[in-house]
Amino acid sequence: MLVAPPARVGEERLPDGRTLGWAEWGPPDGTPVLLCPGAATSRRLGFGASAVTGLGVRLISLDRPGLGASTPAPRRTLADFAADVRVFARLRGLGRPAMVGNSQGAPFALACAAAGAVGALAVVSGSDEVADPRFADALPPQLRHLVDLSLNAPQEAEEVFARFTPQTMWDMVMSGSPACDLAVYQQEAFAAAYRDALREGFAQGAEGYARDTVLAMGRWNIDLPSISVPVDVWYGAQDFSHSPDQGEGLAARIPGAVRHVVPGIGGALLWTKSHRILRVLLESARRSA
Repeated sequence: MLVAPPARVGEERLPDGRTLGWAEWGPPDGTPVLLCPGAATSRRLGFGASAVTGLGVRLISLDRPGLGASTPAPRRTLADFAADVRVFARLRGLGRPAMVGNSQGAPFALACAAAGAVGALAVVSGSDEVADPRFADALPPQLRHLVDLSLNAPQEAEEVFARFTPQTMWDMVMSGSPACDLAVYQQEAFAAAYRDALREGFAQGAEGYARDTVLAMGRWNIDLPSISVPVDVWYGAQDFSHSPDQGEGLAARIPGAVRHVVPGIGGALLWTKSHRILRVLLESARRSA
């Protein structure tokens, strides 16, 4: 199975009164692994449905502020999310868990690693720092325009992204994915779960997604060279949308990071190679414990 409904769902109240929505898969006493999901999706779209139990993983997916069940925080930063994760882990007794950052969740997960809030990280099909000047000539004109807008007029950029809907997101992914990914996304069970996660992600409106996107498309201001936990960077060989160089430059900026390029798949990598990704992440977490 690529996806399955969560075994447990809930909300954790933070000290400032906000809540973070979460969903869990796998044994409740398993090794905790946090999931920072992709763009506009909620806690309910997990991965590794057939792998988490066998590997003893307690997979916990988090709604970022303004998405799904999590309280909006309109002016939040990447560092703010890392602080939320640190508090969430303390409140739930998770210690310093491992984390997976998928697609647009990657910069948020990297902020957690830089802050020392997680003990190991897998970046899977991660959205790269497209505002980095080294990508200036590598971006399509429309994306270049949105990046420039996010850098120079972030409020205007948020207004643009706030017009998006669950259907906009679905259409964008379906039109921009190679055939190997569509074979995953268009499976009946996966498509239903993905659409449900998009609807829940937009349940409070599009402002949460808009803020996420401006943060991801702008300069990250993450001290990547300071990251001291193990990081594995994963891309499908057919993925040319998340990172112009498939994470080569990103991995080079993180001390000790290991880059994996997997043939035969694109951005759907998280769901087709779940067991391998989790196994490597657990091994990294054990080495750094």
